Amino acid sequence: MLGQEFMRNALLAGTFIALACGVIGWFVVLRGQVFAGDALSHAAFPGALAAAAAGIDQRVGLFAATIAFAAGIGVLGRGALAGRGARASGAEQADDTAIGIVFMFILGLGVFFLTRFSLSSGGVAGIQAAHTLFGSIFGLAGGEARLAAAVGLAVVVGALAIGRPLLFASVAPEVAAARGVPTRLLGIGFLALLGVIAAEATQAVGALLLLGLLAAPAAAAHRIARSPFGGIALAGLLAVAATWGGLALAYAVPSLPPSSAIVGIAVVIFYASTVLA
Repeated sequence: MLGQEFMRNALLAGTFIALACGVIGWFVVLRGQVFAGDALSHAAFPGALAAAAAGIDQRVGLFAATIAFAAGIGVLGRGALAGRGARASGAEQADDTAIGIVFMFILGLGVFFLTRFSLSSGGVAGIQAAHTLFGSIFGLAGGEARLAAAVGLAVVVGALAIGRPLLFASVAPEVAAARGVPTRLLGIGFLALLGVIAAEATQAVGALLLLGLLAAPAAAAHRIARSPFGGIALAGLLAVAATWGGLALAYAVPSLPPSSAIVGIAVVIFYASTVLA
C-alpha cells in the first residue's frame, strides 16, 4: 500500500487535515457551532465553481469563499462568537438565523455558478462539482499533498495558540469579557480557522461529508476525555485514526470511495464512545 505514490500523498494530506479537523472540531462541539461548520463546508462548493468559471485555481475560490462566509457569520451572529453562555441568554436563535441566511445564500451561489460553468465547459462542470462535493484525496499530487499538510498544521498551531482564551470565552463568555478577553475577536478568528480547514478538507472528504470528520471524532472525545486539552488531543487522534482506517479500507476495496470510508469509520468511533463513556 505504501509503495503507491498516490497512497503516500493521501496519507500525508489526510493526516494533517484530520488532525486539524479534530482540534477545531472539539471547539466546534463545545461552542455549539456544528451548524456553522456545516454551512462553511458547503461554502466550498460555490467557491470552487466560481474559481473554475473564472479560469483560476479552484483552491483560490475554496479559501476565499469559506473565509469570507465565516466572517459573514461572525458579523451577523452574536452567540456564535461567545459560546454556550450566550446561548443560555437567548442568542442562539440569532445565530441560527444568521447561519441559515448565509447557508441559503451559499446554495444559491452554488446553483448559479454550476449553471454558468456548465454552459461553458460541458462535462467538466459535473466532474468539478463531484470532486468538490465528495472529495478526491487519492487524486492529490505531491505538491498538493504537502500544501494540504502545511495548511492543516498551521490551523492546529493557530487553534492551540488561542486555545486557553478561546476555552475561557466559550465556557464563561461574560466573565471572560469582564476580565478583558476579546471574546468577539476570538470568535471571528476561530470561525476564520474553521473556514480555512473547511476549504482544505474539502479536497479530502468533500463538502457534503466534511461535517462527519469535523464533528464525530470531536463529539466522541467530549464523551470520553476528562480534561479540555486531553479532549482536544483525543479528538485529533480519533480523526487521524478514522482517516488512516478509511484510506486503508478504500485501498483494499477499490469500489469504496475514500471519503465515505473515512466518515463511516468516524461515525463508528462516535457510537463506540457511548459504550466507553
